[in-house]
Amino acid sequence: MWARLDAVDTGQGPVIGRRGSQPKGVARRQEILDRAIEVFRARGADGTSLRKIAEAIGVSHAALLHYFDSREQLLVAVYAHAEAQRGATTTPSGPPGIDTMIDAAIANVEVPGLVQLYTTLLAASLEAGSEVGREYFSTRFDRLRAELSASFRRQQEEGSIRGDVDADHLAALLIAASDGLQIQWLLEPSIELTDTLRTFGALLQR
Repeated sequence: MWARLDAVDTGQGPVIGRRGSQPKGVARRQEILDRAIEVFRARGADGTSLRKIAEAIGVSHAALLHYFDSREQLLVAVYAHAEAQRGATTTPSGPPGIDTMIDAAIANVEVPGLVQLYTTLLAASLEAGSEVGREYFSTRFDRLRAELSASFRRQQEEGSIRGDVDADHLAALLIAASDGLQIQWLLEPSIELTDTLRTFGALLQR
């Protein structure tokens, strides 16, 4: 969850659902996603049907079905859109790594609904018939591991972090740590996300 490496639905990656064939349709789809982000920002997916989601964001059920075939497709598109927006409006403080995760964690605690949405979608992607979620998260984790692994290798070559641990393993462990902390934080908001992630970084020091 924590890293801002998604580029879906911004013209830089595959579109989840249908984009719309005309500029007006593209703008309408963007408006729907923007409204949905505000709803989920406050309360998460909350187990509601596609029809109930349409009511909550103030559009018709038919309007949602014009762009999205299912509730899962809409929810994955909403999360991807929110991540892409964040990536477009923030500047990373350094190369992908511990600091990237900390920056994203600080931002995420301000939007618990989206943290809940991410966790719900990730769990649902493991279920049979969840092709949209499985493809999205598999691609996302592949990209995130690759970004982090490359960054860790560069830092090992520079001597800024310990070099006796495999960079690919470090990347996978950091993702697991941040996602696991996210679940703990949803259950107990007093969990110190940033300090705990800094502890992970301290373990990498030479």
